[in-house]
Amino acid sequence: MKLPTLVSDIKHLDTALTKRAASAVNISLSARNWLIGAYLVEFEQKGEDRAEYGQKLIPELAKRLRESGVKGLGAPNLQRCRQFYLIYPEIHATLSHELPNLLPLKTLNKSATLSHLFPIRQTEPDETSPSIIPRVQSREILTQLSFSHLVELFKIDDPLKRSFYEIEAIKGHWSVRDLKRQVGSLLFERTGLSQNKEKLIELANEGQTDYHPRDLIRDPYIFEFLGLKSRETMEESDLESALLDHLQSFILELGRGFCFEERQKKILIGSDHYFVDLVFYHRLLKCHVLIELKIEAFSHTNAGQLNTYLNWFKEHEMQANDNPPVGLLLCTDRKSPLAKYALGGMDENLFVSQYQLQLPAPSELEDFLRKEIPSA
Repeated sequence: MKLPTLVSDIKHLDTALTKRAASAVNISLSARNWLIGAYLVEFEQKGEDRAEYGQKLIPELAKRLRESGVKGLGAPNLQRCRQFYLIYPEIHATLSHELPNLLPLKTLNKSATLSHLFPIRQTEPDETSPSIIPRVQSREILTQLSFSHLVELFKIDDPLKRSFYEIEAIKGHWSVRDLKRQVGSLLFERTGLSQNKEKLIELANEGQTDYHPRDLIRDPYIFEFLGLKSRETMEESDLESALLDHLQSFILELGRGFCFEERQKKILIGSDHYFVDLVFYHRLLKCHVLIELKIEAFSHTNAGQLNTYLNWFKEHEMQANDNPPVGLLLCTDRKSPLAKYALGGMDENLFVSQYQLQLPAPSELEDFLRKEIPSA
């Protein structure tokens, strides 16, 4: 055996087993979330003290789980678990064989029946019911689609439309990004209007994203499930990671009141997760400072993204005595303004002069990026 052959064999082995590990984690996550949904619905229907909690059940449960040390099960995620169970009750057929002791029947309601708790959907067309929607088998839902795929599918109310995207996502090996793109491009509707449906699907699949199995683990639901920090899983590239390391140190060394809070801070907007590169609190300005680093030329998309984060912080993180947050966007194209400040609606007459004194000057940030990226 020659060395190149050995390298190729080990690379193949690494890819295969990484994919298997990623798949195993995804299956466990989806199984856990479906079971949590089953427990929630069973409690809502049969819990002895269900009336005491009513609509407050999910927020109260999220609070108690957090206090007991369970991570990644805030109210939005618990709501998704409930959705998962209600949309895909047939998954019990798979889990009842593999995880029978974890079904809620034994702990919540010993007198319950499977037909009560798990109404079975018909997955094969019936001669007497030609309009039955074709469905993906429950095992395929669990093993071929990540929970992030499923969250996107939860957003589709029409069962036929959802089934279409289930089938095509599995057949086309779509990433979550592919699934979002195909739903956004109205592939279902366009397929219905197309005379050559197979050709349209073929063309749609030609543009799918090529991704590494490790990308499956770089998933907000996965790192919550595994108890990982976002920084451990969400780094986009070695270059960006190194730049953020140095930028974080650089800002702190300026010594102008910056207090470091978090890197790659995860925020939830609607049903999607986003990540703010660096978050500081400025003790003199009494506001959050959000920093976004883009290894690309400035664009209005970058500015819009940062403005979205600022508005989210205003609503969810600002305390009564805080000033509105400040956004700092760093880009690498010197032909455009290198450093852009977004004042986020602050009263400029009262605040802007202090702001200019306390935050780093654009020239300092230009010098920093020029040293870090010689071509900038």
